[in-house]
Amino acid sequence: MTRFEFISQFQHIRQPKIEPDFPLRKTGRPAAVLIPLVDYGDKLNVLLTERAHHLKHHPGQISFPGGAVDKTDKGYFDAALREADEEIGLPPQNVDIVGMLPRYRTISGYEIAPVVGFVNPNFTPVIDKNEVESAFEVPLNHLLNRKNHLIHTTHRGNQSFPIYFIPYKERMIWGATAAMLRNLSHHIHP
Repeated sequence: MTRFEFISQFQHIRQPKIEPDFPLRKTGRPAAVLIPLVDYGDKLNVLLTERAHHLKHHPGQISFPGGAVDKTDKGYFDAALREADEEIGLPPQNVDIVGMLPRYRTISGYEIAPVVGFVNPNFTPVIDKNEVESAFEVPLNHLLNRKNHLIHTTHRGNQSFPIYFIPYKERMIWGATAAMLRNLSHHIHP
C-alpha cells in the first residue's frame, strides 16, 4: 500500500466498525500514541517499539510511541509527536499528521488517542533506554490483513472482553496496540 492508496481509503465519511474497548466508569486519563507510517514511496511500514524490560508496567510489550498527555501539550497531536521524539528520537518535522482514529480506553484507566502520521524515513532512531528496548518496522499490509489477527476472549466479572494478537516473525503484537491496528484495518478495509 502506498501513501496515495492509504490517503484515498483513510479519508472517508463512513463510520467504520470499531472494536470494543474497556468500559471505564469515569473518563480515562488522556493519552496519545503515534501510529507512524514510514513512507518508502512504494510501500508503508509501521514503526513500533518494544517497551524496556525493566519497566514496572508492560515490560517488553510491543507498542506505539506515546504516553500521557502533559499539561504543556496543546492537544493529542502535540502529545503524540512529543512522546515519539522523546522515546525514539523521531523529529516532529519528519511526521506529516493525517488524522486520528477513535479513542481507545484501556483497563489501566487511559483513554488513548491514536494519531496517524506519515514518517519520512530519513531519520535514525535514537532509543531512550529508560522507556524503549528497541524499535522495528512491520509492513502495513501485514498489520491491516485481518487474516493475521487472532482474538482471544477473556472474562472479568460477568463480562467478556476480546484480546487481540497480531504475530509477526518472532514478535507478538497484542492488547491495545493490536486493537488500535485492528481499528485502523476496519477504517481502511471496511
